[in-house]
Amino acid sequence: MRYSVASVITKALGGNKGWGRAWRDPAPKPSYDVIVVGGGGHGLATAYYLAKEHGIRNVAVLEKGYLGGGNVGRNTTIIRSNYMIDGNTRFYELSMKLWEGLSHDFNYNAMVSHRGIFNLAHTPGQYDAFAYRGNVMRSNGIDAEILDREEVRKEIPVLDYSEKARFPVYGALVQRRAGTARHDAVAWGYARGADMHGVDIIQNCEVTGFLRKGDSIIGVETTRGEIRAKKVAMAVAGHTSVLAAKAGMTRLPLESHVLQAFVSESIKPLVDTVITFGAGHFYVSQSDKGSLVFGGDLDGYNSYAQRGNLPIVEHVITEGKALIPCTSRLRMLRHWGGVMDMSMDGSPIIDFTPTPGLYLNTGWCYGGFKAVPGSGWVFAHLIAKDETHPLAAKFRLDRFRTGRPIDEKGAGPVPGHH
Repeated sequence: MRYSVASVITKALGGNKGWGRAWRDPAPKPSYDVIVVGGGGHGLATAYYLAKEHGIRNVAVLEKGYLGGGNVGRNTTIIRSNYMIDGNTRFYELSMKLWEGLSHDFNYNAMVSHRGIFNLAHTPGQYDAFAYRGNVMRSNGIDAEILDREEVRKEIPVLDYSEKARFPVYGALVQRRAGTARHDAVAWGYARGADMHGVDIIQNCEVTGFLRKGDSIIGVETTRGEIRAKKVAMAVAGHTSVLAAKAGMTRLPLESHVLQAFVSESIKPLVDTVITFGAGHFYVSQSDKGSLVFGGDLDGYNSYAQRGNLPIVEHVITEGKALIPCTSRLRMLRHWGGVMDMSMDGSPIIDFTPTPGLYLNTGWCYGGFKAVPGSGWVFAHLIAKDETHPLAAKFRLDRFRTGRPIDEKGAGPVPGHH
């Protein structure tokens, strides 16, 4: 069923009965053309574009849990394309353009909100660096503005502009097309869209090993039996090292870290954009329900736990209070931890692996959610055509061996700094 105004009215008049499942719950078939391991945003988007753009519909997405229960539902929902380094700039802009038409494309409301993002500068040097990044963005056809202190004050009056402010606001780099998207709706929308194109989405199906013929991967072993495939693609953000080790890849340039996110009680409208705190690592927006949604630095140790430690809780909330003092009396309702694969240069890896038949999508660091549409688009291209998409040309696995990292200063993480 396609969703439309007419279908909503018709179902409403009928007592909202008869809504079908958003996607099927099929049993796994013995074999597929492509198996995508990982039912998060990247895996589902890959399957959707494989079917829609390349006509490869004999595809299965294998998810060890339930859709939306992994990292795709454990972030702060921010989307943006304010990147600076060649390799990242145009890739994230591809993703932004796909975000702009996403709900219409897969006929599901992903609640994409182009409310803008303000990257605050707190020193003249930081202001100059943001101006440079904005110029790079504009030279690539990406919207960017530089605002001074008074212009920022007019648009975001809740920040601390007082004489006693520890980190005075000097200006901001603004991208108006950036914003937020409802993270679980993104997963459900891609799942529904992929299902409509014939993709089998199989939940509660954990991959426990790989099937081989000679040096090639020809399928997977799962908790629901063996499944063969011509091609197997890994998109298991946070646990790539665990799964890759089962395929014999034990030296990937990755670390897994926990990144916490926080949600406050609901309040009246306070912040109508996304704000990042340039003096520290803090970012905040307000959800449609009124909660402030925010996050900050990584937990500094390697972990696969979906929870974080208390010192980071204190650190992040202290930064929030320094930026927006009136939040000090808010009650926190909940927080969670997402597990991220941190590559050594802060940029992703989308590439073949040394093992024929096995493809790799990983290393998203802080940039995973905003990249979901673009990641799915270029990964599907790689799998379908067996050639790297031009916008993913820099995301090769061997760049760490050959000394060609993508060092995105100011917009991406470098694990060694944590």
